[in-house]
Amino acid sequence: MKPTRIEKIETILWQRWLLVKVHCEDGTVGVGEGGVHGWQRPTETMVKTFEPYLVGQDPSRIEHHYQYLYRSSHFMGSVVQGALSAIDIALWDVKGKRLGVPIYELMGGLTRHKVRCYMHARGETTEDLVANAVKQAKAGFSAIRFPAFGRQFWLHRTYSKWADEAVQRVGAVREAVGPDIDLCVEIHRQMNPSESISLARRLEQFNLYFLEDPMLPDSPDVMGEVQRRGNLPIATGERFTSIYEFQQLLEARACAYVRPDPCLCGGLSGCKKVSAMAEAQHVKVIPHNPLSPISTAACVQLDACIPNFALQEYTGESEPPKSDLLVEPIKLEEGFLIVPDGPGLGVELNESALAAHPFVDRPINTPIHEDGSVADR
Repeated sequence: MKPTRIEKIETILWQRWLLVKVHCEDGTVGVGEGGVHGWQRPTETMVKTFEPYLVGQDPSRIEHHYQYLYRSSHFMGSVVQGALSAIDIALWDVKGKRLGVPIYELMGGLTRHKVRCYMHARGETTEDLVANAVKQAKAGFSAIRFPAFGRQFWLHRTYSKWADEAVQRVGAVREAVGPDIDLCVEIHRQMNPSESISLARRLEQFNLYFLEDPMLPDSPDVMGEVQRRGNLPIATGERFTSIYEFQQLLEARACAYVRPDPCLCGGLSGCKKVSAMAEAQHVKVIPHNPLSPISTAACVQLDACIPNFALQEYTGESEPPKSDLLVEPIKLEEGFLIVPDGPGLGVELNESALAAHPFVDRPINTPIHEDGSVADR
């Protein structure tokens, strides 16, 4: 392989997402995505801040560039890591394309040829939620994820009413889809530890695959108590930006599933490290994926090469704007994404779609409790 250098870094604010292109002098273009959900503009600025260092560099030195930029300041965090993750994914895409192989071949090779997905079910009312869950099951998804509460969860006046609603919704979905579908229930960090433990015990009867984010993820030790006393497997980690946060989570034995985001937690390099750390603790991996089809493509490359993969978050990509982004989407068959065998990420941007969907800023719209206090997102 002839040597080449990075020529420029291009950022694209598209719809609700931030895409990054790494252009090399030999014409190779790698694509990545930055995943600070809702804060794409400052993440774009961070990518541009890194560009002067990257231009002229050898694109193959992926780990070196990450370490150099990560350690360039005393201050780190989500915007920094979102930018570094986008660059990391794009550099892996460059390397795969230049070598003519998928990224998973460079990370240990295939451990599976297709990736089992869970699909989101939505519905403000229980009736709508049940109808949507049944629809997803009929479409071939064997795992379904949904929130325990309706959208306006912060308006519940009493814990009893709140918990009763959750039990009623989960029970209705279980009855409708039957015993053979795995149910993944999202709490969205809305409960305190004692509330989530109490609710988990009531939900145990429905044989959940996991309970997601039953509390704020800022105390691994307390999350570990929820895991032990709640009797349900916890999935968490979508907000984490570094391997060090996952280390604390795993040491506290605070979950059954980790949820690293390739577009936030150091790219494919960082998530491969998290997966290995989890493997050593007999913990499986469910990558976070709320973003564009580029994020999905990165997740699939990770899923394809790790031994402890469990499920892949999937939000559907058959309708605009997501369906417009790729020349050819990753194949979905009976609830499985088929691992592509093309070089790099295995997908190609549809350039004509980039101008068709202008960027949409995320509004500042924090929920407020009935008493006027601020609720958590």
